[in-house]
Amino acid sequence: MKRLTAFVSGKVQKTGYRARIIDFARMLRLRGSIENLDDGRVKIIAEGDEDKLKWFEEAINIKNALIQVSSIEKEYSESRGDFGKFYKLVEKGETDSRLDTAASHLKDLLIAVNNMNGNLGSKIDQMNENLSGKMDMMIELQENTLNGQEDLLEEVRESRRDLKGYLDQRFEKLESEVTEMRTALKAKGII
Repeated sequence: MKRLTAFVSGKVQKTGYRARIIDFARMLRLRGSIENLDDGRVKIIAEGDEDKLKWFEEAINIKNALIQVSSIEKEYSESRGDFGKFYKLVEKGETDSRLDTAASHLKDLLIAVNNMNGNLGSKIDQMNENLSGKMDMMIELQENTLNGQEDLLEEVRESRRDLKGYLDQRFEKLESEVTEMRTALKAKGII
């Protein structure tokens, strides 16, 4: 069993860093403590198997949107067995301060969400307007297509009527000519 003492610098206080470290330590079944120091650093004491401490050493170097570890001063020594579990040391009044900070962050988050909802609402309205305009155009195109089809059908009907009238005239003329030919053939005695 070994003991790691680490002093972590960077943006590590009031960012949820200690809570993340406690999760890592408990996951690895380490024992020890973590505390904020007055100079802005965080002090970590962790005891456990050397392999697990190496993993832990990598895990405490966090860089994300809230937490930015800039440096870690590390020192290994023999375990003293001072800890039964891994816990956070909290100064008097720190919980109240953290609640105030959390309330401020929550307020900022609510404002951001409300702004986002307002922006989203206006974009949805704009999309609805665009969609409505495009639907109107589609309806107009469909109406134009239907009108064109109706015009085409009317032209076809008119052509059929013209053709029927023309054919009727031709048939009448042919019947008249056939009748004349029959009459002439009968008069000559051919039929």
